[in-house]
Amino acid sequence: MLEDKYHVIGVMSGTSLDGIDLVEINFQFKGEWQFEILKAETVSYPSFWKTQLSALVSYSEEKLKRIDADYTVYLAEVIKTFIQKHNLKDIDAVCSHGHTALHQPEKGMTLQIGNLPEISKLIGEKVVCDFRVQDVLFGGQGAPLVPIGDQFLFSNYDFCLNLGGFANVSSDINGVRIAYDICPVNIVLNHYVNRLGFDYDDGGKIASKGVLNMKLLDELNALSFYKAAFPKSLGLEWVKEQVLPLIDSYHLEVADILKTFVEHIAFQIATQFKIKETGKVLVTGGGAYNIYLVNALKGHTSLEIIIPSKRLVEFKEALIFGFLGVLKLRNEVNCLQSVTGASKNHSSGEIFLA
Repeated sequence: MLEDKYHVIGVMSGTSLDGIDLVEINFQFKGEWQFEILKAETVSYPSFWKTQLSALVSYSEEKLKRIDADYTVYLAEVIKTFIQKHNLKDIDAVCSHGHTALHQPEKGMTLQIGNLPEISKLIGEKVVCDFRVQDVLFGGQGAPLVPIGDQFLFSNYDFCLNLGGFANVSSDINGVRIAYDICPVNIVLNHYVNRLGFDYDDGGKIASKGVLNMKLLDELNALSFYKAAFPKSLGLEWVKEQVLPLIDSYHLEVADILKTFVEHIAFQIATQFKIKETGKVLVTGGGAYNIYLVNALKGHTSLEIIIPSKRLVEFKEALIFGFLGVLKLRNEVNCLQSVTGASKNHSSGEIFLA
């Protein structure tokens, strides 16, 4: 008989390199799933790991293997410290995404480092991880994975929008959950604001002072990815090949780049909302704090844009990877064919015992 209560840790590292998000969560099934976030923390990356992770797509296979081993040890230390700091007991599982090093599903490839089997021994807890690989083997995009959580935990919203390294959206259309990546967000904005010595554009203040470049905006909106049908997903490789060279060819001031790219983001996201005339949009991820971006989005849509509590804004993805782990422990579907394009719904991930 399946348990109806689970005490887990959800762990997420996003493409924007903000750090490692860790959450302690209780899940309970009472006809429908309920959750409670007990502890939540983001551990910033030291400069060494920020440098290593930002260059993953350029490394050889041999170097990636070495970094995978080193990162697994580092990630285990971060998780173990979180457990000890908060004196956490009776943990059913640590459910970890790892960090995406390579994502080319069209070539049948995806790699998340930090998911090696020894992680469970290093932490001393059962670990559920590596959620994307099986989906890609089944012909899917391996992303996005969060929509199963949106379906079961946030069904009272018409759209769930995440503004992280990339923007992705999840919605229920005619009884079927669909979701896909929309466009880059913080992965591009942070790249350019770093030139000014900042980690991010606080509230979008720098972008708000820029000048919109219509020609660049039109070229960005004309990128072929935006014409492709879902399921579809984005990776750092695409940004480095398609987006950054295009922006750099204009030789603009940073503020002008930020303003133009924010307008691009708002336009691309609002385009996805046109399938519904009214409704509520739950917005999470670091981009939810970019007031200038959120206001730009509001200017493009009549839907109600809702920014939830700080804890949910920052830790929703880690929360849902905790939930993916619970579903895997129950051998229940945690990857949706309608979302990823895989050949079937399935229960994805690896379970490693301590």
